[in-house]
Amino acid sequence: MQQTVFELMQQMGHEQVVFCHDPHSGLNAIIAIHNTTLGSALGGTRLWNYNSHSEGIIDALRLSRGMTYKAAISGLNLGGGKAVIIADPAMKSEALWRRYGKFVDSLNGKYITAEDVNTSARDMEYIALETEHVTGVPEYMGGSGDPSPFTAYGVFVGMKASAKKVWGNDSLSGKKVLVQGVGHVGQYLVGHLIEEGAKVYVSDINELRIRETVEKFRTVEVISGDAIFSLDIDIYAPCALGATVNSDSIAKMKCPIIAGAANNQLADENVHGPMLIEKGILYAPDFLINAGGLINVAAELDGYNRERVMGNVEKIYERTLDIYNLSDSEKIHTQAAAMRIAEKRLQDIANVKARL
Repeated sequence: MQQTVFELMQQMGHEQVVFCHDPHSGLNAIIAIHNTTLGSALGGTRLWNYNSHSEGIIDALRLSRGMTYKAAISGLNLGGGKAVIIADPAMKSEALWRRYGKFVDSLNGKYITAEDVNTSARDMEYIALETEHVTGVPEYMGGSGDPSPFTAYGVFVGMKASAKKVWGNDSLSGKKVLVQGVGHVGQYLVGHLIEEGAKVYVSDINELRIRETVEKFRTVEVISGDAIFSLDIDIYAPCALGATVNSDSIAKMKCPIIAGAANNQLADENVHGPMLIEKGILYAPDFLINAGGLINVAAELDGYNRERVMGNVEKIYERTLDIYNLSDSEKIHTQAAAMRIAEKRLQDIANVKARL
């Protein structure tokens, strides 16, 4: 890592980064709190076997910043935070989660955790034994359970709004859609697309997930390797890890729309946002359309109501169209347009608090 942690924090506008270590459980965690202007920082905990600690730190910083924008643009009174645990997902245990829960609790509510990659409602249950600052716990504990269906539905309605912008009609019937990453969110998204009548292609480095998806949805077609980027499709939906939209992949792309669930899809938003415009590809900002899961777990904090959550997730459709209109009128790329809306809300509320 060429820059120090403090330099990265200052560059990205973070408030706090907490390093957590426990030799007995094998816990090595990083909790990044980006911005608490709107409220406590809520964001999931990702369990990943990073190649280095530096890689984990950068991921935590990028993800937590995205959560700030996600909460702000979704109208939630929450800040942005994220945590990563550096470990082999197969090695997670009750002891690891409970020790991690104690670290979360030590922040006294400034950070609230939830599910993310390689974590589940069951894991949140262990964390909840040590802290009340956790959401996404199982339904039998009064929580909302797996947020994946809500994330997928938000991406689906954002995708429909994108279709409306490009083709003048939001129907996805007959459209060719590639879903890269068929974990929980990806599989729910595939279900929505097939029900809508789309032709769905899938890709994943995990062969088990591919087999599960093919068995569940018989009509999907499997695509391997880098062939996904040069495929002649209508919509590319990245639903795995970030940075798949980069200089190399954009050069190969033939799709008119990118709309998926992955966080930080643009390897460099300042480079690849404008590059997509030059290529004629409409990009649905990730933190805008993948906010359904956050909207869902946030609802646990003030009395969970599934119907209200679904109503709020459906608002992603109109928000997406609003972003596209701002992008057109201001002649800026769509990621910049979404960030401008989020940053304006953050600044407005900061100004209000400063006057109190």
